[in-house]
Amino acid sequence: LMKRFYSSSVSEDLGCRRGEFSRKHYGSVELLISSDADGAIQRAGRFRVENGSTGENTDYAPGTWHRTDVHLENPEYHTRWYFKYFLGKVHQNYVGTDAERNPFFLSVVLSDQNNQRIPQYHSILWRKTGTQKICLPYSPTKTLSVKSILSAMSLDKFEKSPREIFHPEIQKDLLVLEEQEGSVNFKFGVLYAKDGQLTDDEMFSNETGSESFQRFLHLLGDTITLKGWSGYRGGLDTKNDTTGTCSIYTVFQGHEIMFHVSTMLPYSRENKQQVERKRHIGNDIVTIIFQEGEESSPAFKPSMIRSHFTHIFALVRYNKQNDSYRLKIFSEESVPLFGPPLPSPPVFTNHQEFRDFVLVKLINGEKATLETPTFSQKRQRTLDMLIRSLYQDMVPDLHKGNNMLNRRSFSDVLPESPKSTRKKEEARQAEFVRLGQALKLKTTVKGDTTANLATTSFCKKEPWESQSFCSNFPHEVVCADSWGQSLLVSTDAGILLIDDGQPSVQVFDKTLQIKQMNVLEALDLLIARTDKGKDSRILVFRLSAVQKDIETKKIIRSKYDCRENKLERTKGCHLYAINTHHGSELRIVAAIRNKLLLVTKKYNSDDTSASTSLLSSPESPVEEFQYIREICLSDPPVVMTLVDGPTGDSDNMICVAYRHQFDLVNESTGESYRLHHVETNRVNFVAAIDVYEDGEAGLLLCYNYVCQYRKVYPFSGGSALVQPSAYDFHFSWNQVPYAVVCAFPYVLAFTTDSIEIRLVVNGNLVHTAVVPELQLVASRSDIYFKATAAVSGSSDSSSKEMSSKSSPQTPTAYEKPELPLPSLEGEVPCKNLYKIPLSNLVGRSIERPLKSPLAPKVITTTTSSGITSLPVMHSLPLSRMEIKEIASRTRKELLGLLDEPIPKTESAQKLKKVSRRQSDPKQGAVRSSSSDRIISSSFEGYSERRHLSTSSDPDTSANREESSPSSYPFQLISLYDEDIIDLK
Repeated sequence: LMKRFYSSSVSEDLGCRRGEFSRKHYGSVELLISSDADGAIQRAGRFRVENGSTGENTDYAPGTWHRTDVHLENPEYHTRWYFKYFLGKVHQNYVGTDAERNPFFLSVVLSDQNNQRIPQYHSILWRKTGTQKICLPYSPTKTLSVKSILSAMSLDKFEKSPREIFHPEIQKDLLVLEEQEGSVNFKFGVLYAKDGQLTDDEMFSNETGSESFQRFLHLLGDTITLKGWSGYRGGLDTKNDTTGTCSIYTVFQGHEIMFHVSTMLPYSRENKQQVERKRHIGNDIVTIIFQEGEESSPAFKPSMIRSHFTHIFALVRYNKQNDSYRLKIFSEESVPLFGPPLPSPPVFTNHQEFRDFVLVKLINGEKATLETPTFSQKRQRTLDMLIRSLYQDMVPDLHKGNNMLNRRSFSDVLPESPKSTRKKEEARQAEFVRLGQALKLKTTVKGDTTANLATTSFCKKEPWESQSFCSNFPHEVVCADSWGQSLLVSTDAGILLIDDGQPSVQVFDKTLQIKQMNVLEALDLLIARTDKGKDSRILVFRLSAVQKDIETKKIIRSKYDCRENKLERTKGCHLYAINTHHGSELRIVAAIRNKLLLVTKKYNSDDTSASTSLLSSPESPVEEFQYIREICLSDPPVVMTLVDGPTGDSDNMICVAYRHQFDLVNESTGESYRLHHVETNRVNFVAAIDVYEDGEAGLLLCYNYVCQYRKVYPFSGGSALVQPSAYDFHFSWNQVPYAVVCAFPYVLAFTTDSIEIRLVVNGNLVHTAVVPELQLVASRSDIYFKATAAVSGSSDSSSKEMSSKSSPQTPTAYEKPELPLPSLEGEVPCKNLYKIPLSNLVGRSIERPLKSPLAPKVITTTTSSGITSLPVMHSLPLSRMEIKEIASRTRKELLGLLDEPIPKTESAQKLKKVSRRQSDPKQGAVRSSSSDRIISSSFEGYSERRHLSTSSDPDTSANREESSPSSYPFQLISLYDEDIIDLK
């Protein structure tokens, strides 16, 4: 175990730089000028150009740009809440007007999040400025009022109190409102340009394309006949062939895409401008330019195309010599940043990988374009008109008080129906559900919604996939930090040192209650805060001394052995913060009520590494720290973060949060500056995360549902420290997090039952992973969290849909949401620690030591939704030879190569007992003997799985190796890397 401590964590460097990011990898804005053959300037425009170049500072950039993770941003299956959670279920809709007399609509439903047996309220607020979506926790003992829901959405003042809408036809109108967020289907232009063509007239006049252009079209999609086409048509004529006879069409991750190909649209010899072709391609937001010729030939510029509608151009070149594609992206200056960033260099030799990258980039680009003023203002006007029109339809019923609107007062909770009217109410709700289900089916058949995307990324390994770190962890975790590849955890049983696959080691007994800790391996220090009210203090230990105690197995330390480790002047400390980026010296700021105490570590020229400090430093490092100054605040801080200045000389800052504001305090002068004021009645401060964009400091301010990014400028003389910046932005979480972790390009929000993953540069949602009873444990380098689940042997692990009859606020006894059941026979309660490697998130490949072959074997278990499976560690009493024999014979039998059954050996009997206890009899898994890729399916579709599992395609094999067992909702037993046995 201790061998892991002599070298720092493999993620230590990344942990120190995790807050660094750069927008330069998303392109730089340039003034592009196009000219004709005679050199005369035609047009000019400002575009952000992405060509995959990282500039001269290649070593400074995080490793994302060498291995790009491709994700759809704000995917519809995560953002189209009304269609996903509301339609076809009983829910409540309200109408009202705010203090400015602007009408609004509120929809509330109690649903089971992704079939994970986690009931919660999904709420949508429809206003002219857009929709706001939040999740609220469900409590069977606590009622929820409309007022509290609207207050959580920062809507506290009203001109007219909300009234409930009873009529089921309201569902049609609300679905129309949701569709204003943008289409789920897309149309992209494809323009063929020959070598040397410099004007759009020349490009649109190409009658046919080259052979390489035809191969590119075949890569994008299928050639379909337009006449009689029943799918998404993208504005093309499917009756009279007026827009050509054929086109290119594809379905990508549930989205239908129609390509307007210039050479397939009608061509006119008399019309040099080719108006019919420009009518379609010129009105596409995104256009692909396929340009022939060498790299040295004149390059395409967006200003060559006369279009006020096209905002994004994707320039594609094909290289015959190495059979590769090169990509370059031009985005109009007003388009917000969107991913994925281009790799460096932006050359793709894998054609399928290139296709996926291009389609994701173009879909994200069109979504980003809809946020530009040109489109957002039009959408806001349309939304305002629709909401006002719908409100006017409600007004007569509001005054008449008929059955369309409920007359409940604003202060009422969402109640259960009275018994006297229960039959009538159940009949109304049955009609409400019937209409909603019919509307959902009609919308799906029409193609206006994405398909179920549960299996669209079947072969893809996501960077946030977790790994089992410690199984059956019985203690309550208070705080923790990583130490090498181990984890130092403060629990109710004391301070424990945990390593993957090893028994835990007690470092301190439970008399020492640590509430906050930092392990600084480079400085050979452990900093901790004990919390006992007025007796709270900051303790500092030398890691080498703690390590020595563990190695020599001395008596376990208690709080009485830590008197020499108390840092002076820190009595009563309720919070502390340390600098984590670029600092030449360690700085500690301790908060003692409303006072900040600044302490630094004395600089020692000999203390340049942990190895020298091991030999020369005393056991207690308290004498190495010196008191600098004391700073007084108006209130005790709730959140505190140190921000490093560019020089470190009188420009370091402290960000503090208290009352309704975030302030910046200069460490040298104590001067305070207002950074951000929160305009809500109640504030729940979450975090202030220091991030460094190209070396310049910024802050992610997280409170309630909101995350604000504010640029911080260096302090100089009497100038203001905080200035408005064009780079400032904000976004909202779907649930209130209790912790936020930044690992560029991602920012992760941890709630009690989910991890919400967004992009730092634009706040766009990438994924929401449902993890029951989630607790973040540590996040300085690798991310560790604790999750509790029930592993059931029942095949019917998915929970039922929420009842469609009762009120979403107070379900009746026979319609209560399905809650986690107590442990039954055959169930194993699991309280496990899991790890998300930081190297996976930031995209840098780091070699890690291999696990010992004596480590317990992994049994991967399933959750009910199948989104994230959490592995559980168990040991099997089987020898390696027995395992290999059973695995080999079982694999042959599954592949149809062996007729006789597996003999009933003692080993087989042992395996059978395990499989009967752990497996789902209706599901199985097969794994290639030379890869880590698991291909899972039900036994009913086994013939297709057998074909996949025996494929010798190198690309398929390579893709399989990149995935992880934790991605798939099937139970399997992993005995060794090369041996997987089907549990049936």
